[in-house]
Amino acid sequence: MIDILTGFAVIGLAVLVGWIAARSGVLPPEARQVLARLNFSVLGPFLLFSVLSAADVASLFSTLLPVSALAAAAMMLVFALVSLRVWRRSVGHTVIGSLASGYVNGNNFGIPIAVYMLGDAAYAAPIVLLQLLLFAPVGLAILGARVEGRTSVRQIVRGTLLNPIIVGSLLGVAVAVSGIELPAFVREPVDLIGHAAVPLMLIAFGMSLHGRRLLEPGTDRRDVLLATALQLVAMPAAAWAIGAFGFGLEGHELYAVTVLGALPTAQNVFVFAQRYDTAETLARDTVFLTTAGSLPALVIVALLLGG
Repeated sequence: MIDILTGFAVIGLAVLVGWIAARSGVLPPEARQVLARLNFSVLGPFLLFSVLSAADVASLFSTLLPVSALAAAAMMLVFALVSLRVWRRSVGHTVIGSLASGYVNGNNFGIPIAVYMLGDAAYAAPIVLLQLLLFAPVGLAILGARVEGRTSVRQIVRGTLLNPIIVGSLLGVAVAVSGIELPAFVREPVDLIGHAAVPLMLIAFGMSLHGRRLLEPGTDRRDVLLATALQLVAMPAAAWAIGAFGFGLEGHELYAVTVLGALPTAQNVFVFAQRYDTAETLARDTVFLTTAGSLPALVIVALLLGG
C-alpha cells in the first residue's frame, strides 16, 4: 500500500507546484498553452517511444488485451450515446468525454499499481498499447477532422499518421516487435527527454486548477459526473464481467483486468483537450475526480478479488 500512497503523493505534489506557480504569477497564463504544445508534440512522443520500445512483446499482446479493449470501448460508447443523443453535445466535446470515460492512466499510475497489486509491471503494458495504438489515433483523427477542419480521407489519414503522439507510439512498438536493442547513446537521451513529460503534464494540470472551481455551476458538471462514474464504477465492473463470463478468466488474471479497469483517467486526455481547445474543463475535472477516487476503488477491488 505504501507504493500506491507514494504514487499519489508524487502526483499531488507536482499538481500543487503547478497551482502555486500559476497563483504566484511565476508562470503566466499563456505558459499553459506552451506547456501543452511541448507535452503533446515533443515530450509525450519521447516518453511513449521509451516505454513501448522497451516493453516485452508477449506481455503487449496478452489475453488481457481484448478484455480491457471491450470494457473501455463500452464506457466510451455509453458516454457518446448520452452526450450526442440526450445532451446534444458537439462531436469534439463528445470525443473528449468518451476518452475521459475509458482511457486510463496505464503508465505513471498503472505501472506502479501493477507492480504492487499484481506483482508484475508487465500487466500494464497491454492497456498502454491498446490506448496508444487504437483509442488515441481514432480520437485524435476525429478531433483533427472536426476541430481543424480536415474533410478528406487523405487529410485525416495523413494528419493522424503525422501526429507526434502516434508517431512515437508506432516507432516504439516497431522497435519492441523487431527485437532491436538500442545502444545506450540512443536510449539514454530518449529516456531523459521522455522522463520530463509526466511532471510537466502534471504541472500544466495544476496550473489549470488556478482560478477555477471543480464542478462549477454552468460548466460540464453532469458530463464530468457521468465520465467519473463510468471510469471508476462501471469500467472495473464491466472488465470483471467480460473477463469472467466472456473469456473465462479467473483467479489472478481476472483480478488483474479488474484492477486495470479501476485506474483513473489518463493525463493524456487533458493534454488532448488542451491541444485542440475542446472540453478542457470536462477533461480537467474528470482527471482530478477519478484520480482522487481511484484509491478507494482499488482498495475495494483488492478486498473483493485480491484474496
